[in-house]
This record gives sequence, C-alpha cells and structure tokens, in this order.
Amino acid sequence: MATVLLDEDEGARTRAGTLSEELRNTLEGLIVSGGLQPGERLDEAELAARFKVSRTPVREALKALIATGLLEVKGRQGVTVAIISIPILLEMFEMMAALEGLCAKLAARRATVAEKSGLRDVHARLLEALAASDPEAFYAVNQEFHDLLYEAAHTQFLASQTRALRKRVAAYRRYVTHQPGRMAATIGEHQRILDAIERADAQAAFQAASDHVNLLGDNMADFIASLPAALTQAS
Repeated sequence: MATVLLDEDEGARTRAGTLSEELRNTLEGLIVSGGLQPGERLDEAELAARFKVSRTPVREALKALIATGLLEVKGRQGVTVAIISIPILLEMFEMMAALEGLCAKLAARRATVAEKSGLRDVHARLLEALAASDPEAFYAVNQEFHDLLYEAAHTQFLASQTRALRKRVAAYRRYVTHQPGRMAATIGEHQRILDAIERADAQAAFQAASDHVNLLGDNMADFIASLPAALTQAS
C-alpha cells in the first residue's frame, strides 16, 4: 500500500482543521447547554487563550457556527451568540412541531423492538427526574428521548434537519422545561407518543409529537413571559 506523506504546510493545515472542528463542537455544546447565552460576545483572542490554540482554528470554528445560525456578527460587538426575535422563534417552534411529528410518524412505522424498548427506558428515567424535581436532569434526559425518536424514524436527512433546528432553539427551549407544571405535562405527552408508536398508529404519533412541541395559547404567552429581556431583543 502506498504511503501518503504530507508536507509541512499540508500537515499544519490538517492539524488546524482538526482543532477547528474540535473547537466548533465544544462551542456548539456550550451554546446548546446554555454555557454561552444568547447575546454573549465571543472574542477570538480570548478563545485562543482559553483553549490554548492559535487564532486560525478559532476563526474557522466561528465561521462555521455563523453559517449554522448559532452565532451572528453584530457591528461593533463582533461575533455573538445569536439572539432570536420572538416572531422568528415562534416560527421555529412551529417548524420543530412539524419535524418532530414527522419523525414520530415514521417511528410508528419503522421502530424496532429494541428502539421501542429504549424509548420506554428513557421515559422511565424522565419519571425519576420528575420525582426528584430536577429540571436540569429532566432536560438532559428529555434530549435523549427525542434523539432516540429521531433514530427510530430511520431517516438521515430529516433527523439531521430536526437536530440542527433543535440546536438553534436550545437556549430557549430550556425555559420551557422550567415553567410550572411543564415537566409533569411532558410525561403525559411522551406517553401518548409512545402509545401511538406501540400501536403503529402513524397519524396519532404525528399529532402527539406535534402537540408536544408546539406552543399554543396560554402556553405560548407563559413561555414568552418566562424569557429574560436579553433573550427577546429584536434580531
């Protein structure tokens, strides 16, 4: 087998690319988990010092996250974590409802016995988090439930698009979890999704999953009221 040798410049570019990808994943994780808040400024030099890398992979990582919409460039402020205006945010939740519904519909038709069992196991852990009154643990386990739902749909493009949109609204969805009664309501909503998947009722699964994610009526008003002022500025 022929051995491919990289010259010094090519090797440097490869290392920079690897560092850039790692840094992008790290920053994305911080944004999704709330470690970096909407509106927070990201400085190239500070990030380079914090993660002990040169500014080149930092710059590339920021460009990639700007392209996904997780970061934005705002005049003199430079690069900041994206703030989503309320009208756009509500549109995103409507789109999330449609995408999640479609994932559940396909899961009702395609989920394996093992995948159904996995969904039930995660649901049981959600019950434990509810009993412990632990919203952070509940939020994390809830993410697992939805990831398993996407996998059970056995689709690549739909799952990737749903995950991408979920990341865009993650900082805001956390506030839904903290609303009074929201965790208990989630348990019942997940149960309806599970029941529909168990029955292989694709339309019922679609409706249950869509209703679970959508913000309607009082739920929408309560959600907006729960958001800090800094997260509701016009984009």
